[in-house]
Amino acid sequence: MKERSKLLLIVLTYAACYFIPWNNPVIRQSGLEAFMMLQEYAREHVLTCLLPAFFIAGAIAVFVSQASVLKYFGSTARKILSYSVASVSGTVLAVCSCTVLPLFAGIYTRGAGIGPATAFLYSGPAINVLAIVLTARILGWQLGLARAIGAILFAIITGLLMAFIFRKEEAERSAGQIYLPDEERDKRTLLQDSLFILTLVLILIFAAFARPAEGSTGLWPAIFAAKWFITALLLAVMSYMLIKWFYREERIMWVESSWGFMKQIFPLLGAGVLVAGFMLGRPGHPALIPEQYIQYLVGGNSVWANLFASVSGALMYFATLTEVPILQGLIGSGMGKGPALSLMLAGPALSLPNMLVIGGVMGWKKTAVFCSIIVVLSTIAGMIYGWIAG
Repeated sequence: MKERSKLLLIVLTYAACYFIPWNNPVIRQSGLEAFMMLQEYAREHVLTCLLPAFFIAGAIAVFVSQASVLKYFGSTARKILSYSVASVSGTVLAVCSCTVLPLFAGIYTRGAGIGPATAFLYSGPAINVLAIVLTARILGWQLGLARAIGAILFAIITGLLMAFIFRKEEAERSAGQIYLPDEERDKRTLLQDSLFILTLVLILIFAAFARPAEGSTGLWPAIFAAKWFITALLLAVMSYMLIKWFYREERIMWVESSWGFMKQIFPLLGAGVLVAGFMLGRPGHPALIPEQYIQYLVGGNSVWANLFASVSGALMYFATLTEVPILQGLIGSGMGKGPALSLMLAGPALSLPNMLVIGGVMGWKKTAVFCSIIVVLSTIAGMIYGWIAG
């Protein structure tokens, strides 16, 4: 951090301490909600979601060759292949908008094109199989189907638009890259690298496996009951791979790379969670902006209602699956079907914390365009669905 930025941070912190009227009950409640959200985030997401994601990002950065990344996600890769893979990646990773950030940073910094990278960034949290199934079960199969179709289309359209809008910058970025051929390996194959990263992905999936709905039966409750046993088994497999397949220097590089992503992302993420908690609060806990105002503004199927739902969803932080019970309550209070879909398409993929982090990874101009595309598409999709659903 530059000295000017440090000085600005100190000044802003001092101004907040000096001028904010903490004696006001609403302000005090908002401040409490900010730290309660941070606590909830630390308890429910850091160990089971973020840490595995950081280590996956570190593994991608160290063990996946740049040539491999450019082959499938690079700006010169075949669009059908790159966008197809990127747009359905969320069906594999049941992650929220913050957990996908280190994975996005990993592939983008390794040379992935802006189009496939942003398609992956959107699809990671948006095309969550568990969330779509829960949506269909609780909110109706029509909304669940609309969410699945909309999310896949959004990922592709967003990626294509980003690639088109920033085609000049991407051409310069691609031209400036140096091809780094794979090093000769006498101990480890490409298959072993792939199995190692797959094991890390499985650790993330099972460690973050969400609790099924009350009274549910079948496969999901069985998996949830055995999640920690499966996670421990996968950790043992990962340890064996590290010992048998990797040199000591490679293990050190992996840890250092993962730590680099943590240093880059954690501070912005924490600051964003505090701001989101202060402004919007946790579900069911009012903060500076009362929840009833949001409910009042998203009734019906007007352009304003859908746009407001999209913007509100884009700013709020939704942990994986939590958007479903929130929307259940909002719909019960009079929220329109169109705005419900708008919020559902914008909410899981965006949040104020992840906007700050994305800005640090690919710049604020690209971040503003990325967020604007999602908000506009969510608004349009909500209006169409509201019109069809009546």
